[in-house]
Amino acid sequence: MGALNRPAGPMTRAAVVVTFLCMDRPPAGPAPALPDGYRIVHHPAPDIALYRSLYDGVGQDYCWWLRRTMPDAELGALLRDPGIRVNVLWQDGRIGGFFELDCRVAGEVNLAYFGLMPDQIGRGVGQAFLRAALDAAWAFHPASVRVNTCSADHPRALDTYLRAGFRQVRTMREIWDIPDALGLVVPAALRL
Repeated sequence: MGALNRPAGPMTRAAVVVTFLCMDRPPAGPAPALPDGYRIVHHPAPDIALYRSLYDGVGQDYCWWLRRTMPDAELGALLRDPGIRVNVLWQDGRIGGFFELDCRVAGEVNLAYFGLMPDQIGRGVGQAFLRAALDAAWAFHPASVRVNTCSADHPRALDTYLRAGFRQVRTMREIWDIPDALGLVVPAALRL
């Protein structure tokens, strides 16, 4: 993302460790069922307001900032791309989380975003929701499914992906300049 897409003003510099993961075959065994009252709905080309509520709601506590700085026209074009698949977890009419599959690279699917709304964490839905995301990714018959996580994500994210069948490919340190205007709380452990 170019600097032109970032809001002007003060920034908080953060150092994160990004872990790249890969899955070479679909998960074995039957998928766990979502708890009663939950369902997953594919939202083709979701409107920008819905997408921003998903992204901001899930990512608020984990410094998800890149899409927050993306102009509406650019984000809208991305969401209309048939290679981007947004799926929303609903619980009795309320948003519980979402995942986004990026199928634009031949032979692979990237689990670009995955997460639960804060009030859904710890309710026993995460494992079944992740498995549903993986099953949706493998339905495209890719050679691999990829995901990355970082030290700003939920503390159990990396272990959750490893238990789901991903293997660690590499890690790298990145420096992020997070615009203060976004109102995100950057954990002290990440601040430079």
